[in-house]
Amino acid sequence: MRVMVFIKATKDTEAGAMPSPQMWHDMERFQEEITQAGVLITGEGLMPSSHGVRILCSGPEHVVTDGPFSETKEIVAGYSIWEVKSMAEAVAWAKRCPMPEGSEIELRPLFMYSEEEVSEIVSQS
Repeated sequence: MRVMVFIKATKDTEAGAMPSPQMWHDMERFQEEITQAGVLITGEGLMPSSHGVRILCSGPEHVVTDGPFSETKEIVAGYSIWEVKSMAEAVAWAKRCPMPEGSEIELRPLFMYSEEEVSEIVSQS
């Protein structure tokens, strides 16, 4: 199964702060480990929301709002796509990911169109 990993923004990431040298080292080590295990498909960090826009569909209109956005907990600072056998495996990898205090990761299965994956998702709900 493929899982989308959302790394949520913090006040520091929204301010454009870079990780400490130790956090960089820990993150690089984790990326190497997850890549060697064949789990990581792709992933990138994102610029702060001050560089982005949101587009809201409001009836026939599309309303564009320039960043930055006020609710940090709703902002994604980075993402990855992992290939795992189960959500439990994804959770186990996510727990090993180096994270600053107060940060958050969200895991969501990608919707796949094979009967096997659809039946697994349905049986878990």
